[in-house]
Amino acid sequence: MKVATAAQMRAIDTRACIELGIPRVVLMEAAGVCFARACVEEMGGLTVNLRVLIACGPGNNGGDGFVAARHLAALGARVTVFVAGRLADATGEAAIHAVPIRHIPEIKVVEIAEDAPFAISASGPFDLVGDCLLGTGARLPLTGRMASLVEQLNVQATDCRCPLVACDVPTGVDADRGTVTEPAIHATRTVTFGTAKPGLLFFPGAEYVGRLSVVCIGIPSVLTDDLPTSLTMQTDLKALLPMRSESRDANKGSFGTVLVVAGSAGMAGASALSALSALRAGCGLVILAVPESLLDTAAALAPEAVLRGLPETASRAHGGLGALEAAFALAESADAVAIGPGMGSGKEVIQFIQEFVRGMSKPLVVDADGLNALARAPVVLSERGAPTVLTPHPGELGRLMGVETSAIQVDRVAAAREAAERYGATVLLKGSRTLIAEPGGRLAINRRGTVALATAGSGDVLTGVIGALLGQKLSAFDAARAGAYLHALAGESAAGTMGNVGVLAGDVRDNLPFARQKLYEQINLDEV
Repeated sequence: MKVATAAQMRAIDTRACIELGIPRVVLMEAAGVCFARACVEEMGGLTVNLRVLIACGPGNNGGDGFVAARHLAALGARVTVFVAGRLADATGEAAIHAVPIRHIPEIKVVEIAEDAPFAISASGPFDLVGDCLLGTGARLPLTGRMASLVEQLNVQATDCRCPLVACDVPTGVDADRGTVTEPAIHATRTVTFGTAKPGLLFFPGAEYVGRLSVVCIGIPSVLTDDLPTSLTMQTDLKALLPMRSESRDANKGSFGTVLVVAGSAGMAGASALSALSALRAGCGLVILAVPESLLDTAAALAPEAVLRGLPETASRAHGGLGALEAAFALAESADAVAIGPGMGSGKEVIQFIQEFVRGMSKPLVVDADGLNALARAPVVLSERGAPTVLTPHPGELGRLMGVETSAIQVDRVAAAREAAERYGATVLLKGSRTLIAEPGGRLAINRRGTVALATAGSGDVLTGVIGALLGQKLSAFDAARAGAYLHALAGESAAGTMGNVGVLAGDVRDNLPFARQKLYEQINLDEV
């Protein structure tokens, strides 16, 4: 599903009008009809005399509300329209749709002057409240009459225990960044048009959206296909990961071989988590390379992996020419490589990782200590010609970029895109909305996930999943976005069984097969 900023959506609307001849008034009619339909759904159907409140601003968002009010009244609802200002102040296409509602007996229009006191509760109670005050072009923070309207709409929905449905974007939420300036609408459902908007997906704005519906209002896909940002959906995963053939002549070599280079003293668990997660994600064979001293421990933790020991230095870590040569030799039989989990931060380890990444010609996913080692010599990434996936959390990306973590968090989208461009790699930036960026500007947003994933070792599981998908011949970008979705779905599956508290990384790992199977069931996982 495509995602458009406010400016991009305005440009799309303009192209629809100029290039395709679709009048803006027609698009507004379609948007209002879709909003009215959602309101009916939220009320569980529409019986005669249900009372609906719709608050409208003077612009396009208000115009959508005028259309919705007309259609709801035609279906038998008693509609009260609160207008921020005078109905005659409506602009553009909204002014056209404002005309008929004056003449419909089932619609009561209440005009609110800037300084005049008003009380929405005096017109209630209501069975549904609609927010059509301000859309993607809202100027925040709200003041005066608009701020009072938002506050009263929230109170009215709470007091009446009725749905509060927002049109396009909840008023008070920034459509592009997801920042929120109170007062802001706390919607139970948001109906947005044409494409998803970034601010509806990113926190804290996502907390105000409720159930998100992205509806088509007749804008052809030819106008949105070239948008660089998308939301990863179940349909994407089904296309990338088709059901596995039942052919009897398939063998483990049919599904990819992954080399996992990981582990150090006290961190054998990280290496085992990554190795077994790659197998749980569908990889046919995993070669787990650990320091020689960890072989017995790793064998106990990951008996399904093929264990290989790497020569160690006196400091009992990866290091030296012998370890490097051994790792390169193991990679020759692999389709993809994962490196970094639990490797430590000793001097020999850092040198080993840098030289291995520089010389590795296979698709590669780098996480954890691998990222920290590369942060000391990021030029290594620029020297690679093979597909590369980096999976940093904000702190690790800050180290890679030479900035504070707070600078990454200010604009995560820009940070992920800049890092992808700078290092010629696909960058998966972890967080409550994981971002996947590739050089050239394409970006995917992963909306799935659960707080249960905030547990030690969760990133090691993700590393193994992405390694497995690279080994199954997915591109770096597709492996990263599919891996993020599958990992999040496995976390949700574990939390659904165990609750959000106490889920372990091993539980996430073991739920990967169930998560993948869910992709093919006749349910819409993205209906939230």
